[in-house]
Amino acid sequence: MAANGANDNVELGFLEETSPDFLRSHYFPSKVGGKPSWLSLNHLPIDINCKTCGKPVIFLMQVYSPDDNVSSAFHRTIFVFVCRNPGCSERNSNLNFVVFRSQLPRQNEFYSPDPPNEKVATPGPSPDADLCRVCGLLGPKRCAKCHSASYCSKEHQVIDWKNGHKTACSSKDASGKTIVKGVLFPELELITEPEELDDVSTDDECDTKGENEKWQEYKDFLKSDKADSLLPDGASKNELEKMATSESVDDKVFRKFKERIKTNPDQVLRYHKGGQPLWVSVDHIPEETDIPSCSCGAKRQFEFQVMPQMLSHLQVDQLGDSLDWGTLCVYTCSNSCQIGNSYHPEFIWKQDYAAEKQ
Repeated sequence: MAANGANDNVELGFLEETSPDFLRSHYFPSKVGGKPSWLSLNHLPIDINCKTCGKPVIFLMQVYSPDDNVSSAFHRTIFVFVCRNPGCSERNSNLNFVVFRSQLPRQNEFYSPDPPNEKVATPGPSPDADLCRVCGLLGPKRCAKCHSASYCSKEHQVIDWKNGHKTACSSKDASGKTIVKGVLFPELELITEPEELDDVSTDDECDTKGENEKWQEYKDFLKSDKADSLLPDGASKNELEKMATSESVDDKVFRKFKERIKTNPDQVLRYHKGGQPLWVSVDHIPEETDIPSCSCGAKRQFEFQVMPQMLSHLQVDQLGDSLDWGTLCVYTCSNSCQIGNSYHPEFIWKQDYAAEKQ
């Protein structure tokens, strides 16, 4: 994705199936699910835990977005992680999400300066550190019996033990892979294309005209004798008018959201670095002071948003509590500041639908 600062072009992200071999680190993928394909192969983040329950988060997605204006960000990837525990998905709260930025210059210690062969899948470098067999995060813990299996946490060690490592632990290939269902999200490639819009100005004018006509009809109704008989006990016409005004504003925002995405209803991501998100509600829209500056002192700017349509690909629907969002908006350092080979925390804002839209 182009990431050269603010631009007027929105890129839309869609999900496709592809060979997992082409989603490894040296192909610089954008993808959803599976294990993270780390960019920098050392100094991986440590103890990436949910701020609500304290348990390890799971890889959600990564977006490859080089910054041509910064030599140290010739390669640049934004990683998003989430706690899979549905009870941690609180309304308008980002505490169950973690975001990191990783970037490298063209000449670096891990990858060739030449583009990879996109027609033939070839093995690439892997992190020097051991990775968790379950989730692919840094795995500093070892199986006490075979000393070859690595884990990020006690929780994932127990999961792996119950899903095959108990049997494999004593074998000659105790480090072999085991398949753990229900932990990772399905792995899919994230591809992008420019957003192409119809002439929406006419639609907006029609919407506005329709809203004005409906609002005039409503005001005429309030002046009629019939309104008094239908009002709740103790409710005044002024109170009802205020309620209707508030609802019409939120309806307008939500209708704008639906109108904008109806041409491409399968979009799971909107990339618009330096632009503005497409909000789903008038509630919980951040003020400038709500977005913390980067530790380098530069302001963070909007980079991309994750759409609710992605949830249908994650296989998380269940009765009762479930992982959910209206939109997830990722904000990153406007300077793509120098961070070496480390993973630098960035910021995410979660907005849910207004209560009546749920």
